[in-house]
Formats: sequence, structure tokens, C-alpha cells
Amino acid sequence: MRKAEFVTSSEKPAAKYLEWASEQGKFKYYDKAKGENVLVDMPRFLVLMQFHTVKGWHDSSQSSIYSNEVKLIGTQEMEVKAFKGGLIAKGIYKEIKERITAAGGHYVKSVYVMTVDGEVWNLQLKGAVVQEWGEVFNKCQSRFADEWVTLDKVDKRKKGRVEYTVPVFKFDGVTSNDDAKQADQCYDLLCERLKIRDEERVAEKAAESKPLTGIEANFKEAEIEAIQAEFEEDDDLPF
Repeated sequence: MRKAEFVTSSEKPAAKYLEWASEQGKFKYYDKAKGENVLVDMPRFLVLMQFHTVKGWHDSSQSSIYSNEVKLIGTQEMEVKAFKGGLIAKGIYKEIKERITAAGGHYVKSVYVMTVDGEVWNLQLKGAVVQEWGEVFNKCQSRFADEWVTLDKVDKRKKGRVEYTVPVFKFDGVTSNDDAKQADQCYDLLCERLKIRDEERVAEKAAESKPLTGIEANFKEAEIEAIQAEFEEDDDLPF
């Protein structure tokens, strides 16, 4: 409704923001009330939306690095800032990546999901976890529309002298009509909180359903390779 344009809401898009705790082999989120990180056993979930963003720590200002979330990392501008240090860089990710890295920032895959309890959570994936997620998503993207995803197992890996773990995901059953209806409601609520308008959703769906050919197909492939290559750099930790 039009009135929604004039309502200011401080409610966060997701109830929990989770990162992978490699040492413990579990996801964790920061509990503001307790003032500490809390480990969780990841429940089954449905994927609602995915974005690209930047996170990190800015030594110069002793504050966190953040950016806007974008759907198309190869064409949409990112504005990367430090909470106390101001603007770090603005532009297409590939063009400003060196400045982001030098400032202490890194790429993050932002995945909004609905849990079996109907809550909206956000998975903030980085490093080797991004590649592991891509192993499932890039091969079976269409299945995410109506199948549950679960954490199948935790794999122990090693890169050089660094030992780490990654979560391995798998599909875990088709959604029921009630599940699908609830997911649609969560999706609409998320769009509202992220200020995504109907016309933007229609345009995105049209772009996603359009077959990729020629230059577009090559660009999409290059975009995926660029994202997956993030964890392979020598100066990046694999988790």
C-alpha cells in the first residue's frame, strides 16, 4: 500500500544474523542482550533471497566495515563504509576490490532464509563457505524454489598450515502448500523491510527467467568464478 512509503521502521530484516564458526563447526550469532556469541544447530530452511555485500574491520577507525547489499555484483554499485571512518570506496566491486581489501574488508554472500519455525534469518557466508554454498546453488538453482535445505555435515579441510571446517548443505524434502504460503509471506515481509518494490521484483524475476546467451552468459560465468575465487587468494583466510 502507498502509506507504507511514509512509515519509518527500525525493525531489522532478519531475526538473526549468522556466521560460520570454523573452530566449533557450527553457525553462531551475536546475542545483544547477553553480549556474547551464541552457537546454534542450524535448522532446515528455505532460501528467500541472496545478495552480495562487504563486511570487515577498519583498523584506522577501530570500527566495523559494511556496505549496501546488491543482487548483481558485476553491474550494481557498492558503497563501502566504516562506521566511524566514513566512505572507503564506491563503485563496481571488481573495480574497488583492492581498496576494500586494503581497508580490511572482504566479500560476503548474504542469504536470507526462512526456518522451519517461520523466522527470517540471514546467513553471512565468506571464504571457503561461499564456495561450498555455490557447489549446491550453482548446480541446482531451480530446486531452491520449493525444497528445504539442511546442514548435511561438517567437513574438515586444510589449506597450507591452516585447518578449518566448512558446512556441507543438501536438499531435504519438497515444501508443502502451507510451507510455500508461509515462505511467500516471509518473502513479502522481507521485501517490505528491504524496501524492494513490486516493479523491482518483477524485473528481477524476468531477468532470472531469461535464457543467458552470448556476452550475458560469459559475464554470468565470469561473475560466479570471481566470487568463488575469493577464498583462494593467499592473503585471505579460508573461513
